[in-house]
Amino acid sequence: MLKSTLLLLLLLISSIAFSQDNLNEDLKIFLDCNRCDHTYIKQNLGNVQFVRDQGLSDVHLFFLIQSNGSGGRLYEIDFIGKNKFEKISYKLEFSTNTDMTSDNVRNEILKYIKLGLVRFWIENKSTATITVTVPSPENETEVIEDDAWNAWVFRLGARGYFNGEETNRSSNLDFNISAKRVTEKNKFSLRASFGENKSTFTFDGSDIVAINNNKSLNVSDVLSINSHWSYGFFGDIGTSTYRNYKLFWRFRPAIEYNFFKYEQSAKKQLILSYRNGLVFNDYIERSVFGEDKELLFEHTLLLGGSVRQEWGNINGEVFFSQYLHDTTLNSLGFYMGANIRVFKGFNFDIGGNYRITRNQINLPAGDVSLEELLLQQQQLQSGYNYWVTIGFSYSFGSIYNSIVNPRFNF
Repeated sequence: MLKSTLLLLLLLISSIAFSQDNLNEDLKIFLDCNRCDHTYIKQNLGNVQFVRDQGLSDVHLFFLIQSNGSGGRLYEIDFIGKNKFEKISYKLEFSTNTDMTSDNVRNEILKYIKLGLVRFWIENKSTATITVTVPSPENETEVIEDDAWNAWVFRLGARGYFNGEETNRSSNLDFNISAKRVTEKNKFSLRASFGENKSTFTFDGSDIVAINNNKSLNVSDVLSINSHWSYGFFGDIGTSTYRNYKLFWRFRPAIEYNFFKYEQSAKKQLILSYRNGLVFNDYIERSVFGEDKELLFEHTLLLGGSVRQEWGNINGEVFFSQYLHDTTLNSLGFYMGANIRVFKGFNFDIGGNYRITRNQINLPAGDVSLEELLLQQQQLQSGYNYWVTIGFSYSFGSIYNSIVNPRFNF
């Protein structure tokens, strides 16, 4: 009797779930966008059901996002049909700029999502509540705007962080200003920054104060040759008490080859770049090589690539730097990161960086005191450094996730 009751209950639950799935004629949407306001879109996009995995969707909204010259971003949305809509696939593009607020941006994203879903709603025969608004001919005006700034974008930034307790306190200040101009043929950037870290420790009635500061000016100018080649010039000048620089400057011309066309960089790229130029260092304390100041030649070779598809993304690079006056002074680094959808609901991510450092010519001579070590007053010699991160996530349960409940922020 008990077995019969349990069997009947299971059949009843299965039939209810099956009937609910069939009664729901809304489009099932998988929103694949790292920079979108998911909550806002769910609250303002009707006639759809958001699902937790692309394999459960009718439409996969796959976003590719790149920075543009105005300081905003170029959004490319791939509308990828699944199941009965698998023959429908197309993309829409739009750009944002630095004057747009986050609310402007999320409304623009929502507008293009609605525009792109119209064809799927028509195919799904669920257009009863869909309306399309276009301006009437008499209300249309042709607007031609000249760019008074000639593609230049300027930024000012400042940030302060302060914390403390009875026996110690610290502050961190950062200021920066930048100018950038990006066109199809040329990308120019200039950035100036200042930072200061100050820590004060009270011990036996006296204060121990540690101050590190840095100043820098970075300039880069990159010019396009064709769809695969580009060249550029990179220069910087500055100071750093932590790295023992009273003054440093570098000037390094560079050339780069992209094995894919630059137009495909949002989805895939594989680049090989080479830099070679002058490095000047004027040290606060005499270096471990007995130098107060020196002018050197340094070159760097880098191979890096990235792929972003529906199944996830992979990116990595390997680079090698070397001083030409002594080839034993070099650095070799590796980076690899990936986020992969293994199967429905299961995602795996891994990332890591390892760097062999044999080129720390800026280290001061002499021993480091315990006080300098604990207060991190100066950089220490190290033959390598690394970091690794690894993780996975698995989602199961209801395929729908359209409801938004912001209570208690979880």
